[in-house]
Formats: sequence, structure tokens, C-alpha cells
Amino acid sequence: MFHKVKAVHPLPDYKLSVQFAEGKTKIYDVKPLFVRFEPFQALKTSDGLFCDVMVDIGGYGISWNDDLDLSCDELFENGKTIKTPFDGLMAFTDATQIWGLNESTLRKAITYGKLVNGVDACKYGKQWVISTEAMLREYGEPKNPILPQS
Repeated sequence: MFHKVKAVHPLPDYKLSVQFAEGKTKIYDVKPLFVRFEPFQALKTSDGLFCDVMVDIGGYGISWNDDLDLSCDELFENGKTIKTPFDGLMAFTDATQIWGLNESTLRKAITYGKLVNGVDACKYGKQWVISTEAMLREYGEPKNPILPQS
């Protein structure tokens, strides 16, 4: 199953905080890879390389350079889920992709009271976020089969 990576942040002790489009955050420990895969030794020996981690285009994984990368599925399946204040929140753009809707559908749902502004969804600057719970309640299971099911 595909789990789109939205953000990645290096943490102490060779761990990564990985945020996924469906509103989950996981901690991924890179240290076991040092023993299993020789190229990952570079993250320890190349000064600052570990902190250069970035999300690949499209969110299909993360990478440090052309030789070192991890897939979104590896990060999701082997990362440890943690609780954050942002669990279950996602951008309108991600919600519309996952549920196969148009972004205007969600804006209209707020205007007409189907989704409650400040409870189900909220705008921060120019970005709208919505809860996974509200999407499931109003639109059912996600329509896009390549993206995560609840």
C-alpha cells in the first residue's frame, strides 16, 4: 500500500521524524541499516549528510543523495507511530486526492455547513486542513485505491 511522505526531519541518534499525507507521524530508526547495507555507513562517516535528508518528488520516499534512499512503504511499515497534536489532519489537496474529490467540493461543504469550520476543517494562512475523521464521516472510505485506506 502506498503511503505518501509529506515531510521528513532528522532527529538525534540517527532517527527520522516522518509525516505522512494521511495524518500520521512515525519515527524511523536508521541505525539498523548501517549493519545491513554498507552504503548507509556514509550517513555516519560523511559529516552532515544525515541532516541533508529530503522528501522525494511525489512523496514516494526520502533520499540523501543519488545512492541513499528509502521508500515510503519502508518508512511506514518499519517506523514507530507516535502521537502528535496534528494526528489525523491533512491538507485539502491530499484529502481530495485520496477521496477522489475536487477541492471546491470541500470548500462548498464548509460554506453550507456540512463540514464545520474550526471543528472539521480550518484555514491556516492560505492552507486549509481537514480531519481524517470528518472525511470518513462525510465521504466514506477513500476512493483512490493506491492511497491509504483507514
